[in-house]
Amino acid sequence: ELAVQVSEEVHKLACFKPGIRALPVYGGQSYERQFAGLKAGANIVIGTPGRVMDHMQRGTLRLDQIHTVILDEADEMLDMGFRDDIEALLKGVPDGRQTVLFSATIPRGIEDLIARYTKKPERLHIEASSLNVPTIEQVVFEVDRRWKFEALTRLLDLHDVTLGIVFANTQRDVIELADHLVGSGYSAECIHGGMPQAARERVMNRFRGGNIRLLVATDVAARGIDVDDVQVVFNFELPYDPEDYVHRIGRTGRAGRHGMAMSLAGGRELFLLRDIERLTRQRLRRGKIPSHGEIEDARLDQYRREIRGTLQAGDFRHYDHLVEALLEEGFDSLDVANAVIHHSLGRSRPAEGAEKKPKTLNPGATAPVAPVAGAAAPVPAAARPVVPARRPDAAPDRRPAAPAPGTPFRKAATPPKPSAPAVHVPIPGAPAVPAPIAPPAPPAPVAAVAAATASPVAETATPAPQAQSAPADPAAVAIKKAGPKPKPVEGEVTRLWMSVGEEDGITVQTAREFILGTTGEPESTVLGVDIRPRHTFVDVAAMRAAAMVAQMKRATLAGRRLKVKVA
Repeated sequence: ELAVQVSEEVHKLACFKPGIRALPVYGGQSYERQFAGLKAGANIVIGTPGRVMDHMQRGTLRLDQIHTVILDEADEMLDMGFRDDIEALLKGVPDGRQTVLFSATIPRGIEDLIARYTKKPERLHIEASSLNVPTIEQVVFEVDRRWKFEALTRLLDLHDVTLGIVFANTQRDVIELADHLVGSGYSAECIHGGMPQAARERVMNRFRGGNIRLLVATDVAARGIDVDDVQVVFNFELPYDPEDYVHRIGRTGRAGRHGMAMSLAGGRELFLLRDIERLTRQRLRRGKIPSHGEIEDARLDQYRREIRGTLQAGDFRHYDHLVEALLEEGFDSLDVANAVIHHSLGRSRPAEGAEKKPKTLNPGATAPVAPVAGAAAPVPAAARPVVPARRPDAAPDRRPAAPAPGTPFRKAATPPKPSAPAVHVPIPGAPAVPAPIAPPAPPAPVAAVAAATASPVAETATPAPQAQSAPADPAAVAIKKAGPKPKPVEGEVTRLWMSVGEEDGITVQTAREFILGTTGEPESTVLGVDIRPRHTFVDVAAMRAAAMVAQMKRATLAGRRLKVKVA
């Protein structure tokens, strides 16, 4: 992206000077196009280190007449492991050339390059005070990671973002975040370093053209983003390097425009926030996550401004006959206006008390604590069977003798016959239960308690709901062997077709993680993944195939709207 961006700027600068031809060369682009451009004669070549070295080794790029070499983002190229390529390039150009290095920092590696490949270098420094950009409003929202996505959607709704960039630290986070945004109804696609160049260019063209509103990106993939109208930059995760924060927020507030940079930080990220404030020499303003009521008020305020502007301009159609017809029917004029606004806004105003998580987005809030497994559950489970048998018409009991259709308990058509003599199953740590003597107390509690234990006998006991029916012999306990759990038959496999493949950066691991994360199915459901250049085949359990196709049809993967069907 950076090579293409620089090439476009060179064309703008040289448009009135004939004979100046600039050519970008980078990986992922067709060799034939680059061969043709080099053969036609290029005055300026803008390229990535790997592809430039490739052309040098092929002999298609001659550097014997080069008089200027510029290394843009020199420190980043060293960090990415291109030192050998850079040194080979500098050794392959004439000694009399001019060498220029653009670098945000001057680490030891850059100092070595300057000492070895330059003569009498001059240094130009940009003062650190320029990091405080007055046109960018920077706000930090301290929120726990569990509620970050909820906070992000509220901020998107509050500011009615038309063009924004959301940053995350890893490729996996970028893909998952983009998928969640699309699933929540937002126009979003992702871009990361693992995507092929053609896919990245396609996403960037859609973003520049306004076809998508949100671009979810990693730092590496965003270095070539040059869009002037970015309204806001969101840091869903703070970068590990404070200088990357400066690069991120620099994507907004360009050409004197007002921009916003909003960061979501919580937990250990607060230490990263401290480093960012130290680098930028300013304390970032803390903000409060808006409530749903505040979002709706802002939306109505925006709607009122739009209506006022339309009324002042007088540029609207008149529907007097429709309004008069409603008034003649006896409706009040104010009610008519409210009904029109109600339909215009899409009836999307939340109901009273419909706010979600009104407190959990604040720092220090805690999520509801789940009950500890095994702590209190055995008490009601064991106590339930020892309750005396209720009459069939006992209303409070959830186990009536004649349950309604669809309830989880079933009544046997005929009284079960005892298949074994009475069996007493001892429970470790529990008091001994004496065998019943009188018939009024059936021994069903023993079977129910045994079903709750982990002993081998308990595993073969009849489930508790069936044990509640009185057996034919009160002194016997009917214990049935539970049949084996149904397992997928190897032949019951359905092959699905997906519209993304190896050229989109898809791997077996990313495909499995996406499918399981989107559908919520267990890992055993996905039986095999076959990656092809432009599509992917996935073998899944036949009984879940239809549901999985329906869930994945509206998802986005590798920056593309996914198409899924049965192969």
